[in-house]
Amino acid sequence: MVLALVVCASVVVLAIAGLVGFAVRRRLIQRVGGTFDCSYRLKMPADASTQPDLDENGQPTSAPVPQTDGKGWVFGIGRYSGDSIEWFRVFSYAPRPRRVLPRTEIEVLGRRYPQGQEELALLSGSVVLRCLHRGAPLELAMSDDALTGFLAWLEAAPPGQRVNVA
Repeated sequence: MVLALVVCASVVVLAIAGLVGFAVRRRLIQRVGGTFDCSYRLKMPADASTQPDLDENGQPTSAPVPQTDGKGWVFGIGRYSGDSIEWFRVFSYAPRPRRVLPRTEIEVLGRRYPQGQEELALLSGSVVLRCLHRGAPLELAMSDDALTGFLAWLEAAPPGQRVNVA
């Protein structure tokens, strides 16, 4: 009986320590400032388009719109760090960012609202931003306010840097 109580108490203490660890890590990441909630699609659909939504004249292109199943999204925190965005998973103990996205290697293709199962996988009110990163498709989901800040950060690149914001 005593052994069972000790085991149960140990499990409860470990669970609380794990939750405290998540909270402390998030606080340390956000302490520097310049952070925003940002979901990252780790597993892009096979039919993801690398074509922009609009052409040079602002007219819609014939870029195929892939069927979204809501899979592959991971909730995280984005942090501005000089000329790059550092992306951290929320549910991880790693002190380093999972992805680093340099400003010069991000090209915005378009934006859309979550569809179907994506609405359940993402935070309420999120906007999905379709991008190219080093020539590969990339999707980020963030709030309207965070999207405005992200696009302003991209456009504020120093002179001479190539920036493409749709």
